[in-house]
Amino acid sequence: MKPTDSELEILHILWFNGPSTVRQVHEKLSQSRDIGYTTALKLMQIMHEKGFLSREEDARSHTYAAIVSEEDTQRNLVDRFVETAFRGSASKLVMQILGQHKASREELDEIKKLLNDLNQDLSE
Repeated sequence: MKPTDSELEILHILWFNGPSTVRQVHEKLSQSRDIGYTTALKLMQIMHEKGFLSREEDARSHTYAAIVSEEDTQRNLVDRFVETAFRGSASKLVMQILGQHKASREELDEIKKLLNDLNQDLSE
């Protein structure tokens, strides 16, 4: 199951800040868009039901934490995107990205290193 855009926004906050209360997440969300506290609460409750978040309950508040890792979530989203938008072709995705986005020298060096590592793995 993949998170919605709003759920992904909440996950980013929790990945960066660690376990947080609804109020803390709401404050971060409010910095970039207009969202009500009850909307943030409802989203986080749904995410808990879906298995994206854990919830610790104490007398005054609930603390939520991401159960899914950022890396696993990114991998799943990219896999689905490659399958649906590029018919499973990772090379078409990479060519599209590099054609549309000006990569920095550092990014290109990272890409070259990754390609060299992948090439080495295939030769072994």
